[in-house]
Amino acid sequence: MAIDQDYKKLIEEIISKQMDILGPEIAIRKATNVAGLKLSDKGEVLSIDENNAQAILQKLVDEYIALSGAIVKNILNPVFAKYPGIKLNLPS
Repeated sequence: MAIDQDYKKLIEEIISKQMDILGPEIAIRKATNVAGLKLSDKGEVLSIDENNAQAILQKLVDEYIALSGAIVKNILNPVFAKYPGIKLNLPS
């Protein structure tokens, strides 16, 4: 299903951006805290609980925002813009 692929691609892009900022180890460690999301050692999505893809995406973003706040939002806004059909709640 295309939506599932969009979630996987978006999650991989988010993790990739965070790897550039935080380093691979920290970025992947934070992402592995998200229940329902399985990753490779390189940050590729191996599986995602398709029934909860939106919640998993939100939790992933929340994990990174809790770590580095506004920097995450500023860096990821262009990535989110590529996926207008997927909505996220970002704190102001």
